[in-house]
Amino acid sequence: MESLVNFVQNEFVTKKDLPEFSAGDTITVFYEIREGEKVRTQFFRGVVLQRRGSGASETFTIRKMSGTVGVERIFPINLPALQKIEVNKKGKVRRARIFYFRELTGKKARIKEARRK
Repeated sequence: MESLVNFVQNEFVTKKDLPEFSAGDTITVFYEIREGEKVRTQFFRGVVLQRRGSGASETFTIRKMSGTVGVERIFPINLPALQKIEVNKKGKVRRARIFYFRELTGKKARIKEARRK
């Protein structure tokens, strides 16, 4: 049964050409917003907290600060409204899921930038 699900996902789900990113990276996600008849592009820039799932059901969570309030958003990788993803900074973290980042404030909330190879 599981192999049948994987087969259907591989055959029928369109794969988008997205850059490599992981937890700790600062990325900008451009996605479409539909308001009645109008369609506009909006972006969400923040730090990736996690990537979870695999295949068609993979998602990633981004956190940004809006004033003094933290805002998190979960995006599916295969969201049709997703236009593109830009990697702004590659962060150096030791974990795949950086939920501890939610409690950090001020200078402690900075992530070191990974060296480029």
